[in-house]
Amino acid sequence: MKKPRLLLADDHTILIEGLKALLAAEFDVAATAADGRAVLEAAERHKPDLILLDISMPGLNGIEAARRLKQSNPNAKLIILTMHADLIFVSAAFEAGVSGYVLKQSAATELVTALRQVDSGRHYISSLIQKRLGTETPAFLRRSKELSAGLTSRQREVLQLLAEGRVRKEIAQILGVSVKTVEFHKQKITEKLGIHTDAALTAYAIRHGIASAE
Repeated sequence: MKKPRLLLADDHTILIEGLKALLAAEFDVAATAADGRAVLEAAERHKPDLILLDISMPGLNGIEAARRLKQSNPNAKLIILTMHADLIFVSAAFEAGVSGYVLKQSAATELVTALRQVDSGRHYISSLIQKRLGTETPAFLRRSKELSAGLTSRQREVLQLLAEGRVRKEIAQILGVSVKTVEFHKQKITEKLGIHTDAALTAYAIRHGIASAE
C-alpha cells in the first residue's frame, strides 16, 4: 500500500532527524522545512498528504503557516507538534484548520497514531490535553481572542518579525511591501494591543506563541 506523503516542519535539525527515523516505516517523508515560509514553498512543490508543524518557527509561526496552508493546499491535513500545552494554543491551532495537536513530550508514543487518525479523516489531541478537556472535542474548544487580540494575519506576521529583531527595511523586503506599509501595520498593532515599545511587543509575541523566545 502506498505510504502517505509527509512534510516535516521544525527548526531543530536533531528533532527532524529523529522524526524521520520514527516515521519512515509508515510514511513517505517527502521534504523537511526549518521555518514557516519554507513550509509554504515545500508544500506547493511536493503536494504532501500530511504536514507536521511546530508552532514556534522563525519567520512565520506554525499557526500562521497553517492558516495559509489551508488556502494554498486545502487537501493536505495538518498536525501540530509542539511543547505548548496551553488551551489557548490548542484552540488557535484548530481555528486555523489543523486536524491534530500532539505534544512533543508525547511524540514517541502518540505521533504515529495521531498521523494515522488524521490521515483517515479524524481529529487527534494529545492525551495530556484531552484529560483536561474531558469529553469535549476540538469543535467545542473556546475561541481564543487572547492569542491575536483581533490582529489580522499580516499584522501577526509583522509582529513576529518585529519580535525576532528584524528592522523595518528587512521586514519590508521579506514581505515584499514598502517600509511605510510596515510602519502602518506596526501602528495598527500598537493601537489594538495598547503596547507602544518594541520590547513590550516582543514580550507579548513570545508570551502568546507568535514568536519564539529562542
